[in-house]
Amino acid sequence: MIVLGIETSCDETAAAVVRNGKEILSSVISSQVELHKPYGGVVPELASREHLKKIEPIVQEAIDRAKINLEEIDAIAVTQGPGLIGSLVVGICFAKGLAFSLNKPFIGVNHIEGHIFSVVFDNPPIEYPALALVVSGGHTNLFFVPEPGKYKIVARTRDDAAGEAFDKVAKMLGLGYPGGPIIEKIALEGDPQKAKFTIPKISDGKPDFSFSGLKTAVARYIKEKGINPVTHGQEIPQEVKDLCAGFQLTAIRSLVEPMQRLALELKPKTLIVAGGVACNMLLRKESAKVAERIGVPIYFPSRHLSTDNAAMIAAAGTFHLERGERADFSITANPMMKLQNYEVEDETLRRNVRYRL
Repeated sequence: MIVLGIETSCDETAAAVVRNGKEILSSVISSQVELHKPYGGVVPELASREHLKKIEPIVQEAIDRAKINLEEIDAIAVTQGPGLIGSLVVGICFAKGLAFSLNKPFIGVNHIEGHIFSVVFDNPPIEYPALALVVSGGHTNLFFVPEPGKYKIVARTRDDAAGEAFDKVAKMLGLGYPGGPIIEKIALEGDPQKAKFTIPKISDGKPDFSFSGLKTAVARYIKEKGINPVTHGQEIPQEVKDLCAGFQLTAIRSLVEPMQRLALELKPKTLIVAGGVACNMLLRKESAKVAERIGVPIYFPSRHLSTDNAAMIAAAGTFHLERGERADFSITANPMMKLQNYEVEDETLRRNVRYRL
């Protein structure tokens, strides 16, 4: 089955052609980073306008690179949500029109499920049950995945997403956007022991994530130490490098510790770490240590498939299409789309994830 994937959930216009859910024939991504950089984050209206300009040529480029004709695709998969409403509408409307004109089936895909499927291209087959951490600028969730297509949230952020925290800290320090790769690079020359922060604790003891307090702690540290934002062309001061290293270490440990706790309780056969923050090498290193401790493999997507892309949407779409699922032309964008449809039946597992039932 050859599936055309389309992704426009935020600020990347992407299209990909994937065969049988695992072979990428083409993957084209148009980033809007430079467009949004002056604002320190994504401006929704600008994002949707840019998608309108780019979506047709990006899809055509994906078809051309795959060396096929549009008529040769068997189906279309498009991100239905979650995401920015204006951005999602562009992709869904384009997919609907293309499916109608070609008389091809299409399917709406959950963007977060797409991230979980992003590991299928560069890793051995997933053994289930799996535990999947999806962490990006908009999402920070941990899913128990008993089998393909079934998901149960077992941990989530109580406030901000991890990637958003990286962006905000970078903005406080005048380092630019997006914050994740900038902070990671600067942190390589810093000493995290010189700028220590406490891992946020959840008052009710649940293994959830929280980053709002960490951002506040960084803001307080900046004020107390009299650290000024870095100006363009200025050499990065050592105190900023140390701060980046300390913040990054705390943020990564905030992600890894709940994952380890739940992995020990739920005993998955595979760990998955996906989403834009999965590009962070410290997260990969610390997550790999968890996998080694519990004796299971851990799968990451390749770096170019960690950020938003359409290949992962095509892969997830292929899975649903092969199960006979189809969308009709009444589907609409769902900016708050959930990925939680598994009810725990095993009593031992039920006790372990009781805080989510």
